Amino acid sequence: MALEDAKKEVDNALIQEDLKGLSHENTFGGALSFLRRAYTKNLQGVDVAVTGIPFDQAVTNRPGTRLGPRAIREASTLQAFDAPYGWGYDAMSELAIVDYGDVAFDYAKIQDFPDAVTDHIRTILAAGVPSIALGGDHYITFPILKAYHEKYGPLSLVQFDAHTDTWPDDDMERIDHGTMFYKAVKMGLIEPARSVQVGIRTSNSDPLGVNIIDAREVYEAGPAATAQKIKGIVGDHPTYVSFDIDGLDPAFAPGTGTPVWGGLTSVQAAIILRDIAGINMVGGDVVEVSPPYDTSGATAVAGAHVATDLISLWGWRHRNGRE
Repeated sequence: MALEDAKKEVDNALIQEDLKGLSHENTFGGALSFLRRAYTKNLQGVDVAVTGIPFDQAVTNRPGTRLGPRAIREASTLQAFDAPYGWGYDAMSELAIVDYGDVAFDYAKIQDFPDAVTDHIRTILAAGVPSIALGGDHYITFPILKAYHEKYGPLSLVQFDAHTDTWPDDDMERIDHGTMFYKAVKMGLIEPARSVQVGIRTSNSDPLGVNIIDAREVYEAGPAATAQKIKGIVGDHPTYVSFDIDGLDPAFAPGTGTPVWGGLTSVQAAIILRDIAGINMVGGDVVEVSPPYDTSGATAVAGAHVATDLISLWGWRHRNGRE
């Protein structure tokens, strides 16, 4: 396909049969899906399933992350016609990537939401396919990790964030986007010594043994050195990668519920994601995109690039004979 195909190509999300390849339909038209991938619940022959989790019950300040998946899908149309940059291969042409749609839940029964997410991800994993989730406030990672733990046991976590999200909370039924990794550690879902939080710039007296690379260290050591440190921490252990968009400085991602100054630049984040290639990534998410607070759409653009890089990160290991 080429750019001239836009004159006759449209709605690939609904009609394309080949799950691989670039898409050249007009960015401003057509049925929206992530990267114009086919919408399908059939995971036979699929390498990666992208799925939306439109939930924002527990943001600290500015609600709206329930609209994040929709905004990320729209922003991703700017990337659908070109190979992801900097990876040395074209994940969109080599991997069978689908948009699995969104998790279904009753918005009026919030306590049922966590199990709905775990079941949703469990179904994807049962097909032998990794998930890349579009959030949604950061709480969504907790029920996702439950499904991954069932398959892989205790995981390494690589978390890009301004906040550790390990503040004490022993009520495991509370739905809180600031305490879910406290719960994940206490429940044995992740191994703290093999996990790392990157870009942190808020105080927490007890990180529960999770390694921290704060934003200043990234700035002073550089993103390439940061990536090598991350790889040294997680080793070859099954690793889940969670990217809270407020890990970026508000200058690069203002549309989030909890912006904190002094954060990562988009360049630093991109280099780190590409330089940790080879880790045993089993799944990931990008969360906390809140489009009502960014009329430019820059935050959704960042989220779309992160999600694409997470797909490329998973694919890099598998195409290079590590699995």
